[in-house]
Amino acid sequence: MEELTKKLQQLVFEKKIWQLDEFYSLRNNQTLAKRRKTGNARADIFLNKATWISRLLSQFPYVRAIGISGSVSKNYADEQADIDYFVITHANRLWIARTLMHLYKKLPFIKDRKKFYCMNYYIDESQLQIEEQNIYTATELVTMMPMYGNGSIDNFYAANQWALIYFPNSQLQEKKYQSNSKDHWLKIMFEAILNNKIGDWLDDYFFRLTTKRWKLKEEQGRLNTKGERMGLKTSKHCSKPNPIFFHNSFMIKYEQKLAEMNQKWNP
Repeated sequence: MEELTKKLQQLVFEKKIWQLDEFYSLRNNQTLAKRRKTGNARADIFLNKATWISRLLSQFPYVRAIGISGSVSKNYADEQADIDYFVITHANRLWIARTLMHLYKKLPFIKDRKKFYCMNYYIDESQLQIEEQNIYTATELVTMMPMYGNGSIDNFYAANQWALIYFPNSQLQEKKYQSNSKDHWLKIMFEAILNNKIGDWLDDYFFRLTTKRWKLKEEQGRLNTKGERMGLKTSKHCSKPNPIFFHNSFMIKYEQKLAEMNQKWNP
């Protein structure tokens, strides 16, 4: 840390970066520090809500782990922020779990609080490794905040050690979370009823139904409330935002920024 601080101060002296209060920035703009502090304070409020909401979501049938991703997991929330949840389900029951959770989200008393219930990324225990392995997904992986689980999160980190290529100092296995010591009897009973061929058929049905609906939304070019293109990438063991609509643009901007910094610092 001492060596890092010296290097940062050297860059500040050379006016390659700027120190804004306790932050360092590539731009000399004091409003950035103010915006950062405001976002940090708002994130604290969101995280308090996310704690008990995660506990609630963990009691849905076939849910095995809940984590917080997105901007809130990085301790920042702007005016349009929402709480993004990363969900691990029992193998071959992802679509039953997802359908029940999204039906709950449509209840009237949730209508004006949907930003606190963005369950947008699901994987099941049979396929824990993330398919897209780049700086974007690695950042989301190492900053994810595990909330509740039964051990599946530990297995998830073990299956995604590739992220350490991008963040070698990250201590994935040391992240703490609340263990689900006891599931609600309704969850246990519901799973017992569907741990058979009927459950297999129902999961397949919800998979086909959801895939068909989202494919239509993509073809129509539908936008969400933030003005972003709507898309869902689905498989039997995964449901996640379609990376085509944001990964590619992010990676292009990232490479451009690296090139700009390289030209600025090493002309």
